[in-house]
Amino acid sequence: MQYALKGLWKALRWALERAAFILLIVVVYLGVTGIQVWLTSRHSDPHPAQAAIVMGAAQYNGVPSPDLTARLQELLSVWHRQLVPIVVVTGSKKPGDKFTEAEASGTWLTARGVPAGDIIEVGGSDSWANLSDAATALKARGLTKVLVVTDGFHEDRSLAIATEVGLHASPVPAAGSPISGWSSIPYFFKETIGVAVGRVVGYSHLHDL
Repeated sequence: MQYALKGLWKALRWALERAAFILLIVVVYLGVTGIQVWLTSRHSDPHPAQAAIVMGAAQYNGVPSPDLTARLQELLSVWHRQLVPIVVVTGSKKPGDKFTEAEASGTWLTARGVPAGDIIEVGGSDSWANLSDAATALKARGLTKVLVVTDGFHEDRSLAIATEVGLHASPVPAAGSPISGWSSIPYFFKETIGVAVGRVVGYSHLHDL
């Protein structure tokens, strides 16, 4: 009996040690990923490119939300500097909405001087779909070098997805985002999990899940 208990304790200790080791690896992996997401959020690289993609965010009856407005204002700065000739606005609509996020963005931009002919509207209900649809539209025109305009905390995952769908992307985070300071912490946490999982299973599979 004593021998059996010693064997059981030994097996249990082995299992606990392995579990602790795996947990340590996961914690370190998430920590490193979180740092990378944060560093990317602080890096802005506006330069001449073939197009700029504005990641979708909420709209209210055709009016961009404050978050989406901040992204559009950042895009407008890029546009006025003549860094891109084409703008891709993204995002579908939720049940009951009259307008898509892309339509709200397009209307906002044309009202501020961006020619409608230079704006491409695509759908997508999440980041993968936004960028996949944008890539399809751009590659049909032979364009792959893009600037991605979104919130800083969202840049790392957006750039990774852009690469996965065949684009060469650089970040232009929205400097005026209303999601900042302490309020951005949950978003950074969410993005850290999304990037960590996406790197393992692939962002397209994460989209399917």
